[in-house]
Amino acid sequence: MGLDIYVGSLTRYHAGDWETILQRTARETDMRVQIVRANPDPADKITDEAVINQAVRQWMQGLSIGLAKHMNAPLEWDERAESPYFTDKPDWVGYAGVVLHAACHEHPTLPRPEKATSHWDTDPAWQASTAPDFRSRFGQLLTPEYWLPVAFPFTFKAVDVVGNEVTFGSSTTLLQQLVTLNTETFQGTDDDLARWKYEGAGNQGSFEKSAQFGLAMFIHHAGLSVQHKLPMKLDY
Repeated sequence: MGLDIYVGSLTRYHAGDWETILQRTARETDMRVQIVRANPDPADKITDEAVINQAVRQWMQGLSIGLAKHMNAPLEWDERAESPYFTDKPDWVGYAGVVLHAACHEHPTLPRPEKATSHWDTDPAWQASTAPDFRSRFGQLLTPEYWLPVAFPFTFKAVDVVGNEVTFGSSTTLLQQLVTLNTETFQGTDDDLARWKYEGAGNQGSFEKSAQFGLAMFIHHAGLSVQHKLPMKLDY
């Protein structure tokens, strides 16, 4: 089971009107591909975009009411079914690379991986950065799997549109934290980030390469989320 990033309206996402990079490549090259998700769609899944859009907007309103005392304005973003979407595949190695890079930067005395890995949650640095008594400077990266294109400094747990409890963050704040991480560590230029994203991570490569790939991938998509006012989420 792989990991993709999706940036787009939740209406389009839940209507299934989008393709992963692997699906698009398979379609363009007449290859066969089967996508297996952690939470498969039910047989009676609703696909009517109008019905889905109404459900998403009601969910957005409820979320906005629940966060009202923490926000300066109601939550709002582009939920049109026809809005653009963007997707790519950092896979778990790229995700673990950037997450552990941030955690290791916060805890330089803890061991830093040498090889690319997809296991971040057992790493001492990640555990230290996500400990209840530690206030991470990169909290928007370390635990959320949804990011809303609205500026706020915190993360929170809530049910998503289909009723799963997940952690949400702000793609605006995420982008700021990613830029800070790059500035304080790799100091990659725009050309560097584009090259790192193109080169990929490689499951057998070095940890540094996986961290650069993951950082470039997440900076790119967080930027698209902010620019187009679209939610960003992990898809697996």
